[in-house]
Amino acid sequence: MSLSDSVLAPVEPDRARLRDRFFADARRWSLGLVGGRAWRLTVGPMTVLRFGVPEPDATGWSWPIEGGLLARAPGGRLRIAWSAGELVARVEGYRPLLPEPLYRLLQVPVHHLTTRLFLLRLRGRDPAPGPPAPLRRRALATGVDTAACLLLAGLRPRRALAVAALYHAGFWSLGGQTPGELAAGIRLLAADGTRVTPGQALVRLLGGDALAATAMVEAPAGPA
Repeated sequence: MSLSDSVLAPVEPDRARLRDRFFADARRWSLGLVGGRAWRLTVGPMTVLRFGVPEPDATGWSWPIEGGLLARAPGGRLRIAWSAGELVARVEGYRPLLPEPLYRLLQVPVHHLTTRLFLLRLRGRDPAPGPPAPLRRRALATGVDTAACLLLAGLRPRRALAVAALYHAGFWSLGGQTPGELAAGIRLLAADGTRVTPGQALVRLLGGDALAATAMVEAPAGPA
C-alpha cells in the first residue's frame, strides 16, 4: 500500500521543522480529528498510529510504522522530504486495519486532504500564489454569485444556502473560479499556486482561507 502527496515549495524548510511539524501541528492539519505528540497520532487517550524514531536521509526524514488502532500490523514507513522545489509526504508498506475497499473509500480521501493541508502549512504562504484580490473585485464577485444562487434556488433564501454551498465548492474544484469571480478577474488557488482540490474547496467554504491553505488572488492572464 503506497500513497504520495506533494506541493510546490521553492524554499527548503529547516531540517528540525521538517522532522517535527507533522506531529506538533496534527490538530491543525487534521481539522481537529487527531492530536499528536512525539512520533504518534492520537484520538483522546488512544494511539491511532505509532511510529518509530525518525531516521534522516539526504532530503528528509522517515519513520517506521510500529502500530496503533488504525494499523493491522507493524510495517511500512512514513517519509517527509524536500527536494527540487517540492515537499513530498509518502507512505509505503502501511497495513491498514480496514479491508482494502473500505480503506480506499473512507481513509484514503481523508489522508490525501489532511496530508496536503499539512504540506501547504509546512510550506507557508511565502511566496504568495499571486497578488491578493482587491476588495472591490471580491465585492463584485459576491454580488454576481449571490444573484446567481438566488436565481438557481427559485428566489427562495433558505434553499439558496444549499445551492450556494454546491455552487462555490463545485466551481472552485473545477477551475478555481465561480462565474462571479471569473467576471471580477480573481481566482482561488492553493497556497503553492496549484489548483484547489475538492476537499480544500469544502474546507474553505466552511472555515476560510487559513484553514484550507488557500488564497483568493488576481487571476492570471492565461488559464490556471
